[in-house]
Amino acid sequence: MRIIPLIKTLAIPAALCMVAGVASAQGNYPARPVTIIVPAPAGGGIDLIARVVGEKLSTKLGQPFIVDNRPGASNNLGTALLANAKPDGYTIGIVGGSHNINKFLFKNLGWDPQKSFEPIVYTHEIPLVFAVYSKVPAKTLPELVTWMKANPGEAKVATSGRGSAQEMAAEMFHMVSGAPTLLVPYKGSAAAHPDLVAGRTVLYIDTVSAIQEQVKAGHVRAVAVSTRNRSKALPNVPTADEQGLKGYDANTNGGFLAPAGTPKEIVAKLNAEINAALKLPEVRAKLEAAGIEVQGGTPQQYATLIQSDLNKWGKVVKEANIQPE
Repeated sequence: MRIIPLIKTLAIPAALCMVAGVASAQGNYPARPVTIIVPAPAGGGIDLIARVVGEKLSTKLGQPFIVDNRPGASNNLGTALLANAKPDGYTIGIVGGSHNINKFLFKNLGWDPQKSFEPIVYTHEIPLVFAVYSKVPAKTLPELVTWMKANPGEAKVATSGRGSAQEMAAEMFHMVSGAPTLLVPYKGSAAAHPDLVAGRTVLYIDTVSAIQEQVKAGHVRAVAVSTRNRSKALPNVPTADEQGLKGYDANTNGGFLAPAGTPKEIVAKLNAEINAALKLPEVRAKLEAAGIEVQGGTPQQYATLIQSDLNKWGKVVKEANIQPE
């Protein structure tokens, strides 16, 4: 007769209880409040998505989903906090376009856009608009390129600072069109708009959500949209690709992430619930009114998009000879 040592006999039910406990904890998720880290200030696109979707998750899942804005260091501060959070599903985050750009601009991020996170769901795409100073005599993108080439000393292009989608869009515009671009960095759209309206800069490739009111008020002229498809918020504005800049496709996009190692069951549950929230008519209406194109899909689809963006922006950074800090 085989004798099993007592310590092993006791260990078996203990291990089974531990596994059952983990499974139960995941099955009851969430059992307490969940923090959504937003690595940007309140009021922006990803902050709006986090709050609108978080409210629906709170109602559906019975626990508060609390937005925690952690801006700073080109969105790296909040992203690092998310990467280093406990991977138990109680800290998740939402990121924007800089997430897939900063890898090429900073030497010591402390996190990797792929290895440090579990993709949950691709939530949004925000097209960018070529917004032109109203007194520049260009009503189309080809006319703008011609004017900038004829006036290189005046071709001042506003950006939202290092690593921003606006800066990368401007670099891509320079590469594809050959137009001179004298980049002028600002600390966000609110700081850049007054100088664009006054003519101290002549172009700002800004997000639809940030610039659409200035366009509708006639303070600036929209000559193109940066994405392959037209913006639902500005449907009469043709794309850059339509106007001859073939292959031009720049936007700020992103979605929800969890720290690497978060259980797959929790990721799957969050994916299903966020997708369901994004399909609600009131959610879509609120986000689309802000110029946000609502997306959705599987974690793998979001992972594929991240890889595609890394390939695209890595090429832009290399060809523009931008050196990492």
